[in-house]
Amino acid sequence: MSDFEDIQIFVRVAELGNLSAAGRELRHSAAVVSNRIARLEERLGVRLLNRTTRRVNLTTEGDVYYRHCLRILSEMQEAENAIANQKNTTRGPVTLTCPVAFGNKYIAPIIPKFVEMNPDVQIRLHLSDRLLDLLQDKVDLAIRIAELKESSLIVRKLAANRRMLVASPDYLAKHGTPQIPADLMNHNCLLLRFPGSRQYQWTLTGTNSDDAPVTLAVSGSMDSDNGEVLTRWCLDGHGISLKSNWEVGEYIRDGKLKVVLPDYQPPSHAVYTLYPENRYLPTRVRAFVDFLVSEFGGTPPWER
Repeated sequence: MSDFEDIQIFVRVAELGNLSAAGRELRHSAAVVSNRIARLEERLGVRLLNRTTRRVNLTTEGDVYYRHCLRILSEMQEAENAIANQKNTTRGPVTLTCPVAFGNKYIAPIIPKFVEMNPDVQIRLHLSDRLLDLLQDKVDLAIRIAELKESSLIVRKLAANRRMLVASPDYLAKHGTPQIPADLMNHNCLLLRFPGSRQYQWTLTGTNSDDAPVTLAVSGSMDSDNGEVLTRWCLDGHGISLKSNWEVGEYIRDGKLKVVLPDYQPPSHAVYTLYPENRYLPTRVRAFVDFLVSEFGGTPPWER
């Protein structure tokens, strides 16, 4: 095993804080990982990690070495990406993150098609309703359904996305149907909560052009960091939820859910793909982004 591979192992151990976790990701045993770290420490003449039974932490010297290693690995990756682009090859891993429900419904089913078209590419799909940091979490691209803030990321729109408030007929029969936004303050609102989420505040705008947006700090007895859980609670009659058409359109069509306050619309959050700005964007990542745009272009699947 080369010194460069030892550096890669050290970086992943530092980032994951665990020898076994790094070993599983890199397909090495914890013993092999430990031996490679020990070899680095012996060669450098310093301790890089403080080890406990459950976790490892960087020493002061280890932190300095880690930051230099990150720069080395980044430069090596850019060099390899540049060569790959020059050779016009489409190979290697593509790591993407996507909201759980959207990924299950619309991304996972089309990945085999892309892999069949590009057999030398490996897709690594991470489903999470939490917003990952693409640079920190080593993710090539993300699919986001949100109001995007300015950033250094490259953004491409995949599809429009309407949102609405919904509830089951049973819930509305028991608790009444809101007539104006303020009525929501007396209802059980099912909220999507996770660090950075703003869905505990619902903003609604009337259909008249002169209606000003109304923002309500709604609340309820149940919340989750998983959108699919909220849909299930809504279907089971436990409250009102703010959902996208791609999530609940089928349930509205078959009468299992009803639109609440149809004359007051939440802001529409389109579906975007985001990836870091990079002159040497790997051919495989560019190919997958183009594939997503072609699959969702025109009328999105949930509107067809």
